[in-house]
Amino acid sequence: MLVLLPPSEGKASSGRGTPLKLESLSLPGLTEARQAVVDELAELCAADEEKAREVLGLSEGLRGEIAKNTELRTAGARPAGEIYTGVLYDSLDLASLDTAAKRRAGRSLLVFSGLWGAVRVTDRIPSYRCSMGVKLPGLGALGAHWRTPMASALPEAAGDGLVLDLRSSAYTAAWKPKGEVAERTATVRVLHAQVVDGVEKRSVVSHFNKATKGKIVRSLLRTGTAPKNPAELVEALRDLGHTVEAEAPGRAGRPWALDVVVTEIH
Repeated sequence: MLVLLPPSEGKASSGRGTPLKLESLSLPGLTEARQAVVDELAELCAADEEKAREVLGLSEGLRGEIAKNTELRTAGARPAGEIYTGVLYDSLDLASLDTAAKRRAGRSLLVFSGLWGAVRVTDRIPSYRCSMGVKLPGLGALGAHWRTPMASALPEAAGDGLVLDLRSSAYTAAWKPKGEVAERTATVRVLHAQVVDGVEKRSVVSHFNKATKGKIVRSLLRTGTAPKNPAELVEALRDLGHTVEAEAPGRAGRPWALDVVVTEIH
């Protein structure tokens, strides 16, 4: 099973250890494209802070984030699972998993990124600031930049197993499963259900969405559950206590759409 995750806007600080080694990251087919983004981003942020802030879409209060990108080659690197923070990663809580579950996380979790394309949670990276929606002056829109190298790297990473796609919409621009890979892909939407005046109403709420996705992944890793296709995933999630409504694709070459319904997050 391959689980596709979004990154987090907020990130932990870089470590004090060995700096980034691009050639050591997973998915080596992305190395050349990664080098191009690292080079331009670092140069942009070192040369013109105001332009960098505009390109990265940062508010004045986040100006300090630009400095991270000037140190991409020199800052200490940490496992990506420690760099990414926020609601989803708090709920996933990789650090508290047992050894076997951590090994499963290293094999199955893939975090999409405007800077790296995609990395495994065990890949060592520095802290940075660069979303997939960024359009660099030289390379252009990052979603488009990643599309070609991802087209071969991601199907290879997926192998012949289930793909659980939990990415936010901005990150689907870099890769969309096609053909038979799409047929064994399941996307997940989290709906918050509330009863108002005796009528149940459902809505998509960011906090519930992120927290529930983190809990779903954690429960799969912790129990070692390994569904082989979307139909088995639906049953596995129900067995783990989640309320799931599934819609099989209406035609070939399309992913399954799963709705996970929650009333509250503990």
